Amino acid sequence: MQAGKQLSTKIDATVPTAARMYDHYLGGKDNYAADRTACAELDKVVPSTRALALNNRRFLQRVVRTLAADYGIRQFLDHGSGLPTQDNVHQVAQRVDPESRVVYVDNDPMVLVHGRALLDQNDRTTVIHADLRETEKIFSHPDTQRLIDFSKPVAVLFNSVFHCIPDSETDGPVAVSRRVAEQLVSGSCMVMCQLVSEDAKVREFVTDFMDQATQGHWGRVREEKDVAEWFEDLDVLEPGLVEVSTWRPDTEVAPRQLTQEWVEFGGVGRLR
Repeated sequence: MQAGKQLSTKIDATVPTAARMYDHYLGGKDNYAADRTACAELDKVVPSTRALALNNRRFLQRVVRTLAADYGIRQFLDHGSGLPTQDNVHQVAQRVDPESRVVYVDNDPMVLVHGRALLDQNDRTTVIHADLRETEKIFSHPDTQRLIDFSKPVAVLFNSVFHCIPDSETDGPVAVSRRVAEQLVSGSCMVMCQLVSEDAKVREFVTDFMDQATQGHWGRVREEKDVAEWFEDLDVLEPGLVEVSTWRPDTEVAPRQLTQEWVEFGGVGRLR
């Protein structure tokens, strides 16, 4: 991302955004006709997308609960957090410990408006308007500095968001994840997953479709091997890098991803 580039604070209802499309798939109401139309077109080729979105949301909730309850993490930095829905990161974490602190980051102005309204009564949680690639801006932001103590372990979340940015030596997923890791102490965790497909035709269609629909606010659908690269210097927690509905499911009958044209793939890495 170009240094100093200003994010728009204007909400354009005519151009779909990944955050509002995700909201629609989760059954939310903070989306527009353009978002719903884009979802309908996407479903023609990848019909499992709604189930994928729901399973990804459940994964996020399990990860946050696990990191808070089993690993003692009380600080969460959520990149590309999306629109508020039920059982958000701060709600899951603060059920484990009310003192848990959460910073949400998103570049969608609608997320900023709705998020701040929702969180107005919660002084341990905030939303900041930034591009996930702006590591220095995010980490030095006054609200981040107020809530997060970087001398202690932090859980950094890149949940279903890296497919929204293109590959780049300075601002692609590998560069961003490593830049963030450099700011964290041992015991911190990084949650990273994204949409992947082993079918080249699916990768090409979805990448081109979303790039056009969002007017360039997209990266690409990747392969499992690409995601694995992000975790090279981390200790990956069990069960490893997996399709996310299989990451520590609550029960044996928990919902699983049934179709495989594309999946959400990733896991949790811990800093040594």
